[in-house]
This record gives sequence, C-alpha cells and structure tokens, in this order.
Amino acid sequence: MRTSPLTVGLALTAFLATGCAQSDQETSDGSASSAPPVSQPTASPSVTASIFMLPAEGVGAVTYDETAVPEGATSDVQVRVQDGETYVQFTGTSLEADRDFGAHVHTQPCGERPEDAGPHYQNDPDPAATADEPSSDPAYANPENEVWLDFTTDGSGNAQSSATVDWEFREGEARSLVLHEQHTMTGHGEAGTAGDRLACVTVEF
Repeated sequence: MRTSPLTVGLALTAFLATGCAQSDQETSDGSASSAPPVSQPTASPSVTASIFMLPAEGVGAVTYDETAVPEGATSDVQVRVQDGETYVQFTGTSLEADRDFGAHVHTQPCGERPEDAGPHYQNDPDPAATADEPSSDPAYANPENEVWLDFTTDGSGNAQSSATVDWEFREGEARSLVLHEQHTMTGHGEAGTAGDRLACVTVEF
C-alpha cells in the first residue's frame, strides 16, 4: 500500500535504530546530565525510505520487474559515516518471497531504464573499465572496493542486509542502490555481475 505514513514510519524506525540517543552520565556533583557518546559519526545518519513504483510514476524508487519487486514494496536505506568508514544498511519489505537478490551502490540516479543508474561505485576505479564494459576484474569488482548488499528474502518477502567499508563516498559520485536478479559473482571476467537490474532506489550517498 503506498501511503505517506508507511514511508514516515520506515524512516523513523531506521533513524531510531542508529542508536543516536544520548546517554545519561553523572557529573562530579552527583547530578545526571545528558552527554553525547564519546565517538560521534562525522556526519548525521542519512535515511532514505521509499515505496517502489513503476518508472513512469516516479524515479525515487522504481521497479523494472513487478514479480521480483512488486509495486508498493518498500525500501529503506541507511547510511552512516564514522572514523573514515561507511556503513550502509538496506531493508526491504513485500519483495518476492524466498529468493536471492544482488544489491550494489551505483554511480547515477534511477531512471526509466535499468541502465540509467550507471556502473557500480568503486572506491578505487578500475582503469580498464568503460561505459560499454563495466569493471569485472576481481581486483576492483569486490566487496572491499564496492558496496555489496546481497540478501535473501524470507517467506514474507522481507530482508535486511548491511555492509561496512573502510572509506567514504566521493561527494556526488554515488547516487543509487540497484537490486539485481541473483547474488553477486566473484570470478575473473564476471566479478561484480549479478544478472538483470530488477529495481533501483535513488540515494544521495
């Protein structure tokens, strides 16, 4: 069901899950005071909650395969940066049940066509990659140099996955999360590939 309360609820749930609440600490005179945790993220947690729609209806979150990602399914992407590391979490609901998905961060926003999202974002770009031949070299197409969020849905079509990498996105160069038809392959010449693009969520990483 595509309703604003659902979107807001997802965003609030994800935000609360980041653990941003301050903890009470006792001062030297015995009184309690609120103080932030010792280690704080360098940027506030970012949450993008979306409902998948057909490409003609919008480009926030779009589905290209209504069997795998039905119209009305939901996506929640949380991004947190701390101490030079980046944490990304994906939560999906009402997707096709009991099936594998690949998921990666891509360089361009979602569009009407699956290919509009561009190639995978790479921290260290593959110098041999081109627009027509994206990187498939395991030295570059791997979960340490890219963000992979492969998952398997449960019997209700729900899933959650997360990844942490030891670098930060370059500003404006990571723009979407794409769902693929299978888990990501790792062999030479096929590394980073995961089949057709099933859906896309525009995220300003």
